[in-house]
Amino acid sequence: MIRTAICDDEAKTRAYLSALIQTQPCPCEIVEYASAGDYLGDYRKIDLLFLDIELASSGDGLNGMALARQIRQKKLHSQPVIIFVTGHEKYVFDAFDVDAFHYLLKPVDEEKFARVFARAVKQIYAGPKNPQKIRTLTFRSANTHRTVPLDNIYYIESSNHKVILHLKDGEFVCYARIRDLESELQDQFFRIHKGYLANLSYIEGYSRSEVTMASGERLLLSKYKYPEFVKAYLRFLERGTAL
Repeated sequence: MIRTAICDDEAKTRAYLSALIQTQPCPCEIVEYASAGDYLGDYRKIDLLFLDIELASSGDGLNGMALARQIRQKKLHSQPVIIFVTGHEKYVFDAFDVDAFHYLLKPVDEEKFARVFARAVKQIYAGPKNPQKIRTLTFRSANTHRTVPLDNIYYIESSNHKVILHLKDGEFVCYARIRDLESELQDQFFRIHKGYLANLSYIEGYSRSEVTMASGERLLLSKYKYPEFVKAYLRFLERGTAL
């Protein structure tokens, strides 16, 4: 059974979301909270959280976004899957700064709710890591050809008509055009900047100006690419293909 929480200061919204959850085929225990303080005061493990971004602070000084940040900062054995509920689409980009799984616009559409809920449940049952078929690509350098598993590549950097593969075990310079690789690898990599093609599996965080990789390196994120990047990263996480 999945313990599902609803944190919203509007009683009508809590009741509506609760009713929608009860119509889903997955058995759930539903817990409701009217404020961030109520949520933080309950130490039960939560698997799935529907969180109002514009949650009224009720004296605790925390809106929905601030609550999400506190949750992510906790050293929990298992973090809840967070789905934001908001009346304004302008908040969507901020939502994914805290690794939100998805967002739902008020009034919440029943069919979209069912689709998002099903994907969230699938991710919860799959766990933090999902096995996937190993994909490879062969690159040519001056003296050799090398076949590289895509999961060994943190990111690809464009440099003087060549590309540098930044790998788990070092670097490899080869003959290729980054725009060609962008097209071939678009389901797992994203062109965050004219000079960088980042492996979405190894993105550990991002702001509006940079992306932090699992290697610890920080790469420039083009401001023109930011909205498209957030949407692409969201789609990638929905597919459950992050490592």
